[in-house]
Amino acid sequence: MNKIKNKNIEQWDSEIDNDLQHKTLRRALVENGLSKIAIKQERASLNTFRFSKDIETLPVTNQEKTGRCWIFAGLNFIRERIAKKYKVKEFEFSQNYVAFYDKLEKINYFIESIDDFITCDKDDRTLQYILSVGIQDGGQWDMFVSLIEKYGLVSKDAMTETKVSSQTYPLNKIINQKLRQYTAKARKIGDVSELSKLKEKTLKDLYKLLVAAFGVPPKTFSFEYVDKNKNYHLISDMTPKNFYKEYVGNDLEDYVSIIHSPTDDKPYYQTYGISYLGNVVDGKPINHLNLPMDEVKELIIKQMDDEVVWFGCDVGHYGDKNKGIWDDGRFDYDEILNIDLSLSKGDMLDYGHARMNHAMVLTGVSLVKEKPVKWKIENSWGDKNGDKGYYLASDSWFSKFVFQAVISKKYFNKKQLDALETKAIILKPWDPMGALAK
Repeated sequence: MNKIKNKNIEQWDSEIDNDLQHKTLRRALVENGLSKIAIKQERASLNTFRFSKDIETLPVTNQEKTGRCWIFAGLNFIRERIAKKYKVKEFEFSQNYVAFYDKLEKINYFIESIDDFITCDKDDRTLQYILSVGIQDGGQWDMFVSLIEKYGLVSKDAMTETKVSSQTYPLNKIINQKLRQYTAKARKIGDVSELSKLKEKTLKDLYKLLVAAFGVPPKTFSFEYVDKNKNYHLISDMTPKNFYKEYVGNDLEDYVSIIHSPTDDKPYYQTYGISYLGNVVDGKPINHLNLPMDEVKELIIKQMDDEVVWFGCDVGHYGDKNKGIWDDGRFDYDEILNIDLSLSKGDMLDYGHARMNHAMVLTGVSLVKEKPVKWKIENSWGDKNGDKGYYLASDSWFSKFVFQAVISKKYFNKKQLDALETKAIILKPWDPMGALAK
């Protein structure tokens, strides 16, 4: 094993003393951050908020201090139907309502999963992974569909936010402590009937905790709104499931998660699932169709002729939150630092540098000679940053850091439809394609 020797450091120091570029860099970094000195002014003209295809959408939402972006993005996608159908300028579904049942279902999913690990070694990798992850705010598109199909939807007025629902970290810690307690007790119980009692008691205790923290989910509610012509409307005494089916349209099953994972273990035109990932037991299985990036973009652009697109990406790279811009070409770290930072997208996934961590909605694109150059994004971080809460991504950033999009099957060609019928290869729980948007 090589050791750093004094002569190595002496040689490097000698090289640095004679390197004018390095001295300039040191001076610049005394009072400036890395991202500030790496910005390329010449990219400014490519980062304007003007788009050749720009879908008019409702005002942005705010997920506050939570990891519910996938729920917000899903509801933002669906609410545009309400806006179009009922001609409203402002509307939100209750994110709290969906998040309540997501928590409840994840708790039950965790408890049922532990059945497979009652007698295994404590250091079993899958068990330890499940315990370390616990339940989180984050999720996937198919998990969103399972919740809506089972519990329906309500307007935000019917179940408003609480302090806890908007700041979920302390609550998640308590729930996970209880679930790890459950696991410890369950592995010591030999009697099946006693295990069943423990499950029921744990579920009951955590249900009561969720009601205290999030409120009581309504069984019926009224849909009240004023349309663009200032006409008042009231539809009373609906159940959440009837509201979804009759007033929103229950076709979410027709939408498919497509991914771009250019790794050796995931051939294109093949479907993939993730073991021990889900929320609703016996709900919609997590299922992804892996496609080349050019086809992912083509399908997104097709769908944006009619509606916005839910998508998942990694927002931790080359971003400017204040300006609302994600653009890898805007920062020139390699040249400024005189260091090679190149990584392929496949290597980024294989070696832990990037994976999906945020879901948003695509609402626009600029096409030059029928090719995308930048994308408009509806985020869920409030309206203080970007263009009133809307963000922009360069197409090069999009190619590198977008991993998932949700597209209606009606836009698929025959090859893609045939690929949907392949038997899903089930990936390990820690596979990058099992990452949660949060």
